[in-house]
Amino acid sequence: MTERTPLLHYRLSTSVNESESRSPPAGETPEQHPSSPRQRSTHQRQPKKLSIFFGVVIPTLLSMFSVVVFLRIGFVVGYSGLYQAIAMFLVAYFIISMTVLSVCAISTNGALDAGGAYYMISRALGPEFGGSIGIMFFLANVCGCALFVLGLVEAIVATFGVPEDGTVATSAYQILPSGYWWSLLYGTAIALLCLLVCLVGAHIYAKATFLIFLVVMFVLGTIFISFFAVHPHTIVLPRFSNPTANGTGPTFPTTANFTGFKLDTLLGNLWADYTLDYTTGNMMTFATVFAVMFNGCTGIMAGSNMSGELKNPSYSIPRGTITAVIFTFIIYNLLCVLVACSCDRVLLQRDYSFLREINIWHPFVTIGVYSSTLSAAMSNLIGASRILYALARDDLFGKALSPAKKTSHSGNPWVSVIISWFLVQLVLFSGKLNTIASIVTIFFLLVYAAVDLACLALEWASAPNFRPTFRYFTWHTCVLGIVGCAVMMFLINAIYASASIAFMLLLLLLIHYLSPTSSWGYISQALIFHQVRKYLLMLDVRKDHVKFWRPQVLLMVSNPRSSVGLITFINDIKKSGLYVLGHVQLGDLSTLPSDPLQSQYDSWLSLVDHLNIKAFVNLTLADSVRHGIQHLLFISGLGGMRPNTLVLGFYDNCLPKDKLIDPSLSTIQCTDSGPSQDLEQQSPLFHFASLRGSSDRQDYGEFGDGKVLGPQEYVAIIADAMKMLKNVVLARYFNNFDRGQVLSSPTFSLGKGSVYVDVWPVNLLRPDSSSYVDTCSLFLLQLACILNMVRAWRNATLRLFLCVEEGRSVRGSEEKLGQLLKELRIKAQVYPVPWDQQVALHWQRQGEWSKKYSSQSPDATTEENKPRADEEEDEDYVNSFPSNATRLSDDYLSAVNKLILAAAQPAPAVRFLYLPRPPADIRRYTTYLHQLELLTQDLGPTLLIHGVTPVITTDL
Repeated sequence: MTERTPLLHYRLSTSVNESESRSPPAGETPEQHPSSPRQRSTHQRQPKKLSIFFGVVIPTLLSMFSVVVFLRIGFVVGYSGLYQAIAMFLVAYFIISMTVLSVCAISTNGALDAGGAYYMISRALGPEFGGSIGIMFFLANVCGCALFVLGLVEAIVATFGVPEDGTVATSAYQILPSGYWWSLLYGTAIALLCLLVCLVGAHIYAKATFLIFLVVMFVLGTIFISFFAVHPHTIVLPRFSNPTANGTGPTFPTTANFTGFKLDTLLGNLWADYTLDYTTGNMMTFATVFAVMFNGCTGIMAGSNMSGELKNPSYSIPRGTITAVIFTFIIYNLLCVLVACSCDRVLLQRDYSFLREINIWHPFVTIGVYSSTLSAAMSNLIGASRILYALARDDLFGKALSPAKKTSHSGNPWVSVIISWFLVQLVLFSGKLNTIASIVTIFFLLVYAAVDLACLALEWASAPNFRPTFRYFTWHTCVLGIVGCAVMMFLINAIYASASIAFMLLLLLLIHYLSPTSSWGYISQALIFHQVRKYLLMLDVRKDHVKFWRPQVLLMVSNPRSSVGLITFINDIKKSGLYVLGHVQLGDLSTLPSDPLQSQYDSWLSLVDHLNIKAFVNLTLADSVRHGIQHLLFISGLGGMRPNTLVLGFYDNCLPKDKLIDPSLSTIQCTDSGPSQDLEQQSPLFHFASLRGSSDRQDYGEFGDGKVLGPQEYVAIIADAMKMLKNVVLARYFNNFDRGQVLSSPTFSLGKGSVYVDVWPVNLLRPDSSSYVDTCSLFLLQLACILNMVRAWRNATLRLFLCVEEGRSVRGSEEKLGQLLKELRIKAQVYPVPWDQQVALHWQRQGEWSKKYSSQSPDATTEENKPRADEEEDEDYVNSFPSNATRLSDDYLSAVNKLILAAAQPAPAVRFLYLPRPPADIRRYTTYLHQLELLTQDLGPTLLIHGVTPVITTDL
């Protein structure tokens, strides 16, 4: 009867026998930063380089044996039978063996530092996973220390304490007073003893490790000898009342037999016999027995934590850990067979401490229980302090853990030890911790699963630097380890497992948003790279189809300070496609000491983060802007993800404004027509050049100053892009565009459509053609529709303007265009706009030119007014720059400009206009650009768009 309390407690609480896996038996030196001179000198004073046996095998054996070997073997065989017991051990050891393989792989891929499992996980999976698992591992060790302290207290009280129920003591040794407060006092004294040992240094425990190991092995040897040396006899069972029967239930036998080796005894113990647990009254099942048994199979990481103390870590850890696992597996199964052959079922089910009763000297087992429990408590405290010190040193929780960084002259983290002891003391006040024991086990299983996940991620990422010397693992073993740990977690307690995972995810999110960026490297980046490369190879450009076309944009930006509005707007029309911010810096690498672009990437990437856009950055160095853009069009993107649309800022004299000054000034700058604000207020995040003065020209996104790019080169860039079959977009008046201000209208946000997007799908530089169904017109409609599909622009209204002349059927043209929009599933309002006066101006100018040239000799017809044969044969003839474009008068263009302004009331947020091809004669480039400037004068944010590829289909 005196053994009830400790036996129950050990059975449930030894789930934390991970104790030695966190304790460094050779001192605290390997867990300190070697960069500190003081710690280097400490390491030199304690050069404890251990062999496989002393550094790996002994700590792992003590971790896995603990008190399980003394108190759980009979419990497992008694309820599940020999067959199921062996099957349970096979399954349990298969699960932990998968994790052992992962531990061996990671530990042989580089030296480990303080923190053990935390260090492995954090350096492989990043600070989020590592920090959350580290906190859980720390709490598990704290609770584990308290559990073992209370277990030792209860064992001492059960042996030497006066019975609480007032019955007469059955032994002369029962002299200690008992009760809650007395147990708390004994627990505090034991915790103080552990604290003193840890404050002096872990090397004291390290020196005692071998002694404790000898004691445990000696006791284990006496147990094996007892099966053969002790004669069969009857054992008086401890008396327990049925907790669920209130004294009215069936009575239990009071004696049982140790029969020695008998065939009848073995046959009676082969099969399962699940009954009530005499200590709790709960019905035992396969799942409950397996969960209790599995708690004794943990503690496999002791060797990996010793890497800094081993002579050859990459050689010792895998061999020592696997040796310890195999040895414990053999011992457990041998004990199961011996117990099943010599003890009847009643003894196994009614007395979990029967090994003491059948031992050649009863106190041997008690000594084994005391020594293993005390060592487990001390090592849990040491392990908890080292984890806390590692967490504090990594600054994952800021200043909250900064005091835990302090160490003594010998490098011992004494503040972490005191904090850990204080938390252990708090846990001791709760008394019995049987319910917490299963949570602690689940915490350890989460750690093991995380180690498997880390190894799996490293293996899947195929990183060249992941080349462990231990190669007896694959991603299959990692997956099996993760699945096995997850199954065991939910088998032990589904509610606690779910709560633990939720707690880990909460910590993960907390660290993700609050902790600073680490320099450890993120495995997620390697995995993303691996998967992206694989899928890019699968993205076959030969399988492209117009149904799945999407814009993939290269936006040329010279100085982002004045291009914020355009950058954010283009982000809305990319429709989940590729978006690249391109920049050309003039220079010759052969004359420079180093690449000047490398130092600029951080500023550009910070800009992407600041504007919250989904874009890549591509910078190039070239001798001219034209050559630089050609480079980017040729090389940007990979495989099937290449830009198909080039966006340029318009070439005009608009004064740029700095939108990267203090964000609080952004609204003021958007409405201010004066010069830009004082550049001293610029954000230090962005190291972009200051804006040019008002005398300079604005080009594609305000590139450099007006001298680096002339009108000839600007139009040549447009022509180059079209030769390369790239769609071209020219953006004008976006220097004052403020997306937030446009979309923040109260009526617009309520869905009343107070924001308009205007589309003019006709080549206004060619009034003799009013076709609306050519490739370029459809491309305009597609981009406008894409903008309208974006969540922020979903309530905007598309307005499509139909230019008509007198004498033509307006209703027929409108109905025809409406039918086209219906087939294309584009919702837009069609507005017919008469433009007879503007067309008359055009033909009037044509008549003047005819008269002028009729007076000339026919041979005087210049190449300028000859129609080009290839233009006449071109399928997209209407979208070309006409041969008589030079005859377009400024009056006509100004009249069309006024027509656009007058037709759009209220004014739209943005206009989409038709961009004709540049002329074939480069001498007309300046005229072409001048005509575009007149056409779009004072129109507000405007996109001149030219499409070269079909992008719309009516097919399913």
